[in-house]
Amino acid sequence: MLNYVEYPSSVKEGTETPGAFDQNGQRFYVLDRLQEQVSRIRYLLDTTVFFRNQLETCQAAGNAEAAQSAYLSLSSGRIGIANGVRSLKPLLLELEHPAASICEALVNQISSFELMTRDYSKFSGGISRFLDALPSYHTVDASTIGRLMNHVKLGHYPTDLTHVGYLERGIVFPDKTVNLLDPCCGTGDAVLRLALGHDSRCYGIELDEERAGLAEQKLFRVAYGDFFSSYVGNRSFHAILLNPPYLTVTLGCGLRGRDEKRFLVEAFQALVMGGLMIYIVPYYRMTEDVCQIFTDNFSDISVYRFLDGEFGKFKQIAVLGTRKPRESDEAASASLYTAALHPESLRTLDQLPEGRYQLPDAALDVKIFRGSVFNESELAHQLMASQSLERLLQKDGQEQEMGRPPLPLSIGQVGLIGGSGLINGLMQCDCPHIIKGRIIKERHERREENHSERGELISTDVIETITNRMVFNILTPTGFRSLV
Repeated sequence: MLNYVEYPSSVKEGTETPGAFDQNGQRFYVLDRLQEQVSRIRYLLDTTVFFRNQLETCQAAGNAEAAQSAYLSLSSGRIGIANGVRSLKPLLLELEHPAASICEALVNQISSFELMTRDYSKFSGGISRFLDALPSYHTVDASTIGRLMNHVKLGHYPTDLTHVGYLERGIVFPDKTVNLLDPCCGTGDAVLRLALGHDSRCYGIELDEERAGLAEQKLFRVAYGDFFSSYVGNRSFHAILLNPPYLTVTLGCGLRGRDEKRFLVEAFQALVMGGLMIYIVPYYRMTEDVCQIFTDNFSDISVYRFLDGEFGKFKQIAVLGTRKPRESDEAASASLYTAALHPESLRTLDQLPEGRYQLPDAALDVKIFRGSVFNESELAHQLMASQSLERLLQKDGQEQEMGRPPLPLSIGQVGLIGGSGLINGLMQCDCPHIIKGRIIKERHERREENHSERGELISTDVIETITNRMVFNILTPTGFRSLV
């Protein structure tokens, strides 16, 4: 049955090109993920053949209960194989591999395969031939690796401002001030363009210090550092423009360089109910789990692709939706997944109707917004928001009042006050004068001679003492005086 699938000529044979990947041993997420899925499908194929044989053995032995259990395992395996092949499509699309075009037909044939067929050789053989033809580190062509490496080297992909203009045209801004957030703001131009002409406060988070510095000159607030380690208040923003980085590499220590899903999950928490999410990613990154998250948490969803010139660079689509209370919607998720994987059927972003989405008119206060990297601007903002410094510098009421001593001061007390500087300056009295007190250190030396019993000089002790002498210099209308 599966041998009816016609493979494109370039899919039928894999060409061995050992060492085709980066000369530094760079690993790519898409190839790693592809190999994982292929291994999983092969395992399910083996278990399916095993359970079919077990089913036949149980039937021959008349063990109906065991036969039913084997059949259920067989059915579960078929579903797993179909889902596995379906998950290969976005990976193959990213690699621009022709096998992506036959994934859906193969899934349909797997789903309709008769489980009670005695001979599974055509079933397993057809799927195995398909898997053998898929690219790996040793069979992928050099041009594909080169394209992946170009994505790694480019790193930062600023959102095209013309397309942001189409988005802005499709939004109705309320009369009140709105808060806009870009979790990967770059130099801040995209979210600034989205807010152009509207009463808004633009917030951005940027990992790169140089780009964050440029964004800080344009936006209301910029947090430095990693978005995932930053602190952002929940339900504080009316709209979020999310264009996460399109990383392709596999990081060390088992970590992955794919964060589109994580960005979506953590970013939408900052969105108020009814707020607008604008999610920009390559269409092949809209995997089933990402679509499920989006449809569970957003309503009034629409999908547009970038215009041809810009779409040719990164295959970007814009997914828009308003936040709702979480509610699972399997049908909407499947519909979104199907739409995302067929960008040729999507309308371009310039066709987004004017005023398509209305932002909430609720007044929101962003109480928590702090980056993972502490810098001078963050310090200044926190000091302005804190009352600690004001309290530290504030004098209490007793210090601010000028009081008179209950008893006349002694000479020693006058000296202490003068030495402390409290009576320096202009003295307002019947005879105005300016007084300046200062302390002069005086050194005194005395000698003590030590004699023996016979009166002979043995030694001389020199004792030196230093004393402070208070001097008041007084300037009066009649002249200068110095009081010692």
